[in-house]
Amino acid sequence: MSRLVYFIVCGLWALVALGVAAYLFARPAPYGRHHRPGFGPSVSARVAWLIMEAPSPLCMLLFFLTGNRVTNLVAQVFLGLWLLHYGYRAFVYPWLLPASSRPMPILVVTSGAFFNFINAYLNGGWLFHLGPVLSSHWLVSSGFVAGATMFVAGMLVHVLADRELRRVRRAASGQRGVPRGALFSLVSCPNYAGEIFEWLGFSLATWSPGGGVFVLWTMANLLPRAFHHHRWYRDKFLDYPHRRRAVIPLLF
Repeated sequence: MSRLVYFIVCGLWALVALGVAAYLFARPAPYGRHHRPGFGPSVSARVAWLIMEAPSPLCMLLFFLTGNRVTNLVAQVFLGLWLLHYGYRAFVYPWLLPASSRPMPILVVTSGAFFNFINAYLNGGWLFHLGPVLSSHWLVSSGFVAGATMFVAGMLVHVLADRELRRVRRAASGQRGVPRGALFSLVSCPNYAGEIFEWLGFSLATWSPGGGVFVLWTMANLLPRAFHHHRWYRDKFLDYPHRRRAVIPLLF
């Protein structure tokens, strides 16, 4: 694995993220509540999420197993954090989706799967092949402790927000309603806020180029989607709480 190729891909992928963010602010990705025709055939939401997210944990595991630090404790912890999130996102979350969830265009699914492959390359390639081999002292450093704490807290927010969204849909017989309680009192999309916080934490805990680019991509995807979700809520529910922001309390 070449460091030169790695850094070229890293830089180009960061530039692509900026273009994607600009596009998604103008036009939301066409799935879920923002589904619209014209994007080709679709597959069920549950199958779509599985296909889209599974490359991330599987490729990350492959990079780990083919690297030179399988017995390194820090590398094992980094892999564990990654699999904690993507074990949920790829293999648990899809089967928790309501049966009424709209199908997802195959174009979106393949784009998401491709993103997850590149993302796993940038993170797994650095952490398990190209980056420095870290001693166990890294796990008690202030950067790792703060980052790992942020990661776990962000994932907890993310998972609990997903649960509230499912509760609202069950109560409304599969339809979307206004979620309430916890961080929903401040923002429309605490699930996205939690995920952004997660990957900020991962970037800090690993202090890696791939982690930094992943944060950029997370925000490029989720800030625009939170913006469109927030506008959708306000358009659909006339009594929607005006003090809520989209994803960042008091700001955005």
